[in-house]
Amino acid sequence: MDSAPPGSTSQTGSGQTRPHLQGAPAHVAIIMDGNGRWAKARGLPRSLGHRAGVSALKRTVEAAPEFGVERLTVFGFSTENWRRPAGEVSELMRLMKSYVQNDLARLQRAGVRVRILGRREGLTSDVLSIIEHAEAATAANRRFVLQVAFNYGGRPDIVDAARRFAEQVKAGLADPADLNEERFESFLSTAGCPAPDLIVRTSGEQRLSNFLLWEAAYAEFVFQDVLWPDYGPELLKAAVDEFRTRERRYGGADVNDALAAG
Repeated sequence: MDSAPPGSTSQTGSGQTRPHLQGAPAHVAIIMDGNGRWAKARGLPRSLGHRAGVSALKRTVEAAPEFGVERLTVFGFSTENWRRPAGEVSELMRLMKSYVQNDLARLQRAGVRVRILGRREGLTSDVLSIIEHAEAATAANRRFVLQVAFNYGGRPDIVDAARRFAEQVKAGLADPADLNEERFESFLSTAGCPAPDLIVRTSGEQRLSNFLLWEAAYAEFVFQDVLWPDYGPELLKAAVDEFRTRERRYGGADVNDALAAG
């Protein structure tokens, strides 16, 4: 679902139209940080922090369309997360499967399209099966897009894209002179997706942690000092409201001035 310009309308899953709120970020990406610290502060195992984080994700996905957000990308599991203790990795995989299995019907009814970003290599057959089923079952939905970056890293994704283009060159299907930014983007796992307008990170940390490195070139950033399990509609609204105060210049004139001038 491509972003609609401010003031326009977009199609819902039922075929009805809803307004794209003036100045709202069509695509929000979130680094969901703080599950472990949330659990530690309560004397709980990290696994319960991750479970509470899934609840926060559900609240956020449900609320996002009400604030004009049309696409939400969340950082679920990074390529670096494999270095965590085996028990924690196993719990994260279990939660991924549980979330998709238990919530797919609800997401389908809500008109949500599910898309999984990142490497498929190294994932077990049961996880792959769930991912492929979720994507296929929701492919026709148009009301909202939920993208989960899973087994994802910004640098690995760029390397993989370069390798895919190189393979086409080697096979005689492309010429190095053909490569430009648009062509390169078609090899990323985010191919066909508009770049994020707003990137949010929770827990008070202020870094990207290898998330959407290529796509973040002109994104606005909001850092919120709240642990992810405590996240929900009010905090998402606060981030969206902060975004509305920004002037996006893309290296040139204010984009709002340009839109007003037609």
